[in-house]
Amino acid sequence: MKASQNILGGIAGSIALNLVHETVKRYSRSAPRVDLVGEDAIKKWLPKIGLTPPSGTNLYLATLAGDVISNAIYYSIAGVGKKKNVLLNGSVLGLAAGVGALVLTKPLGLSDAPVTRTNTTKALTVAWYLIGGVVAASVIRRMRK
Repeated sequence: MKASQNILGGIAGSIALNLVHETVKRYSRSAPRVDLVGEDAIKKWLPKIGLTPPSGTNLYLATLAGDVISNAIYYSIAGVGKKKNVLLNGSVLGLAAGVGALVLTKPLGLSDAPVTRTNTTKALTVAWYLIGGVVAASVIRRMRK
């Protein structure tokens, strides 16, 4: 039961992150564009394993699906360990993911401009991943009551 609660919490956190991202990017030029980093990764890395990357809407949908799935798995880790640490775990995971998005894109051969354009963009990147981690942890804690 604990594993399914962790997965459901991870899904909730991932959906929260993506809802914030998809909504705010439509209204703010300072919004991080993690989706563009994901599209860049797909376009650069799929050919290296002999696959043709999708384009247009299919590229966007593949990026979104990959983002939701990978973040759900990542955020589900918040539920590992003692119940009293779940919120701290989720917060640390969120902060780590946000900082990772800022500092790992360039070393991975991807453009970091979509997440590092301005100080506001950087702060929002970290904040959104933190939101995802806190939502995941909150859902996990709630299900354990």
